Amino acid sequence: MAKAKSSTRGGGNTIVQGGAVTAPEADAPKKRITPMQFFSQVRAEARKITWPSRKETWITSVMVFIMVALASLFFWAVDLMMALGANQLIQIGR
Repeated sequence: MAKAKSSTRGGGNTIVQGGAVTAPEADAPKKRITPMQFFSQVRAEARKITWPSRKETWITSVMVFIMVALASLFFWAVDLMMALGANQLIQIGR
């Protein structure tokens, strides 16, 4: 028979089996590790990191600076146009 899980207000799960509601199964406690095991696992994960080369870092940095320059030029132009438009509106009102 299949077991269906549904959540209750208390945040726990109840298991419905054949119309009867039973208590949820207790999860096994997690095994504690020593600090040495922890640092060993951290070193193993750090070895999996693929670091970018110096050339990739340089190219990416240059592209960021180019995009910042283009964005600043764009916003400067939009600000200039809006300022000119506002001045024209003020001139019409005088």
